Amino acid sequence: MDHVLVRVLDLDRVRFPPGPADHGSPFVRYRGLLHSQHRARAAGVPDDEYVALAARLDEAVSRVAGRGFLSTPFGRSTVLSDRLGFSAAGGVWVKDETGNVAGSHKARHLMGVLLHLEVSERAGLTDPARRPDLAIASCGNAALAAAVLARAADRRLRVFVPRHADHHVLESLRELGADVVTCTHTDGTPGDPTYARLRAAIAAGAVPFTCQGPENGLVIEGGETMAYEIATSLREEGVGLDHLVVQVGGGALASACLQGLAEAADLGVLERVPCTHTVQTTGGHPLERAYRLVRALLPATPTGEEAEAALREAAQHRSAYMWPWETEPRSIATGILDDETYDWRATVAGMLATGGRPLVVSEQLLAQAHDLGHAAGHAVCPTGSAGLAGLLTLVADGTVGPDDRVAVLFTGVDR
Repeated sequence: MDHVLVRVLDLDRVRFPPGPADHGSPFVRYRGLLHSQHRARAAGVPDDEYVALAARLDEAVSRVAGRGFLSTPFGRSTVLSDRLGFSAAGGVWVKDETGNVAGSHKARHLMGVLLHLEVSERAGLTDPARRPDLAIASCGNAALAAAVLARAADRRLRVFVPRHADHHVLESLRELGADVVTCTHTDGTPGDPTYARLRAAIAAGAVPFTCQGPENGLVIEGGETMAYEIATSLREEGVGLDHLVVQVGGGALASACLQGLAEAADLGVLERVPCTHTVQTTGGHPLERAYRLVRALLPATPTGEEAEAALREAAQHRSAYMWPWETEPRSIATGILDDETYDWRATVAGMLATGGRPLVVSEQLLAQAHDLGHAAGHAVCPTGSAGLAGLLTLVADGTVGPDDRVAVLFTGVDR
């Protein structure tokens, strides 16, 4: 059974910051929408002190990673728009996270958690002399992001990695001071052995410093800063999006984008949330399978109440809708090969609400999208450009027309 905590904003007590996107830290600019800032205020920590705390943490991150958190580029790509046959009215907008801390969007997710931990200590709610370990299950970008942030905050981190993890990544993790634990299947238990070890570590008292939203909902909040930046830029340009295409592994990225854009719409920044589609590979697509099973419970044109009831049914019988992929998935887009989509329910709900659908793309399309991303001037990896492979599918089948405005996320740098 799924029992997942989610954040719900009180729209009468929060506001979206005015003005255009700037180059400062999103964790300062959008702090009024973050739980850590509200927790600080409730504990009597003044806002200027919260800003100073966030700035000190960002400076520490910069000393470790060579850069801190800044607003990342978002805009219409002339090259991609022309290559895919869009008109001047439509086009492809790209949110490029390849220059973010540790080379991907993952650090955004984890910075939200780290701010919460630091605020808890500053407010006297936890004892800095008795800090629990941080723990994460990952073999790539999320692990590197976690190691950078843990090093910056002087916190001990355990990273559970699969036996096939890239040796360059492992070397970087150890250089950053992480405790790396290699995990293998030993008893025939299905699913990711690194995730099983993570769950055991959490049960023993470690803080889930991981990009699986059901383990720590604050990782979704941190990722929402990316959606807030997109909404800010769209408001400044005076345009809206018709479609958003998001690659999915564990699902935190899609969940964060859907929630952040929905909040921006609720706060009057956007007219509506774009039709959101997800992308997985032919090698493994547990989200697409779960979506089909939920969709089978619904009429052709379901109401919001009907969709909510179907999702409630699915949550109460999780293992009938989401279970580990039966064979070890393989793809050039290694970062979206999670055996399960942990944030599946929020992502399925978002697709149902916006009219999107899950896409399953071939290795050929993933390679084509990777080449297109580089041709457009983005140093993006095959995982990071997988959303573009989904867009190629939508253009080919006529779902997206030449006058539509579509956004994709380039989420990780080619290493």
